[in-house]
Amino acid sequence: MIHTLKNDMLTLTVADRGAELKSITGNDGTEYLFDGDPTWWKYTSPVLFPIVGKLVGGKYRAEGKEFSLPGHGFARTSDFQCVSESDGEIVFKLNWSDETLKVYPYKFTLEISYVLKKNTVAVIWLVKNVDNKPIYFSIGAHPAIKCPIVEGENFDDCYLKFNKKEKSARLLLLPTGPLSHERVDTIDGDELNLNYELFKGDALVFDDLKSDEITIRSRKSSKYVTVQAKGFPYWGIWTPDKGGAPFLCIEPWHGHADFDDFTGDITEKPGINKLEVEQSFGANYTFIIGE
Repeated sequence: MIHTLKNDMLTLTVADRGAELKSITGNDGTEYLFDGDPTWWKYTSPVLFPIVGKLVGGKYRAEGKEFSLPGHGFARTSDFQCVSESDGEIVFKLNWSDETLKVYPYKFTLEISYVLKKNTVAVIWLVKNVDNKPIYFSIGAHPAIKCPIVEGENFDDCYLKFNKKEKSARLLLLPTGPLSHERVDTIDGDELNLNYELFKGDALVFDDLKSDEITIRSRKSSKYVTVQAKGFPYWGIWTPDKGGAPFLCIEPWHGHADFDDFTGDITEKPGINKLEVEQSFGANYTFIIGE
């Protein structure tokens, strides 16, 4: 089922499956999200849970056992329940089940809320530990923003604007998906010009950005999308490495893919989040749509 929020500036739609944001449309008809054309990628804005990225060999260890999970986990392919819907907010919920316990040995609830105010869309996550032991997880965003936003422009007319000056080297991803410890200098200043060659080695992954806002802008027109995410330790920036895709993903994360040499238990994984019994973890990010 598809749910809709609308005001005098924006209309957004969200699906029960994955609690996935499907569209952000301006009142002039401009679409700001990729449409999920499977020629390029079958998602629009999936939520990554309980892992971000890929595991070494697609497997991990927890509770003395070995489990398998696909890249980015199972939330993006799960059916959420819409538990609240009003003029300005929609709330979805995913509960643990016997099926999730087969691949993830922790009992949890995950609530995802979308709040529409003027020209902003806030995405709010709440993870609750409903188990009788600590639970471990990662969570991340993966929104595919149209790039270019304006029809007739090209990808390399666009650039990223950071709200702080950066001097950052990205962590390299291996062809199999895990992270290497190798770094490559990528950002020097507060702008990064976009071209498809940047992504020949897959996503750009950063663990040292000072910025908490990243904006997609064009040198030929004024429309833009800002992703504002305060307190996120990791960011990914991605478009398919074959080039030509009409979108760019700006991805704030709490957690990341395995490093290629990681062999430990999930409790030892760098960047993992731990929740004690009855504790909750909250995080949020916001789309700011500009003309």
